[in-house]
Amino acid sequence: MNDKTAEYYRRRYPSGTRIQLDKDMDDPQPILSGTKGTIIDIDDMGQAVMKWDNGRSLSLIIEHDSFHVISQEESIDESEEAEMEISQL
Repeated sequence: MNDKTAEYYRRRYPSGTRIQLDKDMDDPQPILSGTKGTIIDIDDMGQAVMKWDNGRSLSLIIEHDSFHVISQEESIDESEEAEMEISQL
């Protein structure tokens, strides 16, 4: 990984970008398909430092792991849905 590639990923996936995995991660204790998370940073190796919604922090290998960016609209809908569930408790 060169510096230009890591910088490209930093611009493409800035801190705060929400993503969802399309396929289980290749790891002995993988993050499972469908899991959502927030990109904290892109390290010098071009990996996304993650805060997964399930509490894990396993980095995402951008060139290897299958994922897609969640639109801002989808993220807002999720937040509203979660607030409604909490208010019904």
